[in-house]
Amino acid sequence: MTREPTLALFANPVARYFAATRPAFLTASLMAFLIGLATAWHDGEDLEALLALVTFLFALLAHAGVNVLNDYYDALNGTDAQNTERIFPFTGGSRFIQNGVLTMAQTRNFGFALMAGVAAAGVWLMARTDAQLMYVGLAGLFVGWAYSAPPFRLNSRGWGELCVAAGFLAITVGADFVQRKGFDAAPFIAGLSYALLVTNLLYINQFPDRAADRAAGKLHWVARLEVSKARWGYALIVALAYVWLVVSVLLGWLPGLALLALFALPLSIKAARELLHHAAQPQQLANAIKLTIAAMLVHGTLLLLALILSKGNP
Repeated sequence: MTREPTLALFANPVARYFAATRPAFLTASLMAFLIGLATAWHDGEDLEALLALVTFLFALLAHAGVNVLNDYYDALNGTDAQNTERIFPFTGGSRFIQNGVLTMAQTRNFGFALMAGVAAAGVWLMARTDAQLMYVGLAGLFVGWAYSAPPFRLNSRGWGELCVAAGFLAITVGADFVQRKGFDAAPFIAGLSYALLVTNLLYINQFPDRAADRAAGKLHWVARLEVSKARWGYALIVALAYVWLVVSVLLGWLPGLALLALFALPLSIKAARELLHHAAQPQQLANAIKLTIAAMLVHGTLLLLALILSKGNP
């Protein structure tokens, strides 16, 4: 198990602030970004490297900023401090505030500084593409902030899963938009199944955090429902993701090669079975969480390869 952070472990301030972004989880944004590039490539767009690089920075800063601000607001409402069933590093926050690595003020200021970087990258991209990119950027910033920040606290009101799906889908749409210089249905269609599987990472992570979240009034669906009922939500999201993929291929919206992404289904099924069995024993969910991460990345990688290899073909 990974060691929780301490000030001695992160004596270097650069390493400290970098680790506070929870960099291992940023791979989810990388994959969403690459799928967006792939949809533009598949449809015959010539990719512009500098635009792609700044778009990736945009997505990375946004995800990092959301992670840091979520830590800050979860420290404010007290859920992370009283979380004794966490499975670090997957659940219970980064522990940077609780373990004295960063202060509340440092965490808050760092989070908003990252969001300011997102805004700067967005303005630069709009100037070189189209002003409509503003809609994607503003929606992403609002959802990322309002996810945990009062007065909205969307995750506490049962909107967290929708926020995560929308946020990662926005990365795919934004990456495609910058290359295409306009909106198209392709990134929405291609990115949705991946965004749903990322959503399941949030969903399963809420089981170890459930008791602390309920005590803090953070009433997402896993906290609202009885565990015996909440566990089925994971299977429902899995079904939605893979049914969407198959239907999109059958309707000709995605190339036939996209069915390669079904090879991630056994990982999702195994994770779902473990959650169904251990939902009431959250400390036994570490393997199911790892399988959830593996399923999402395998699915994304295979979908990405399918889009690249079938360029110009239906």
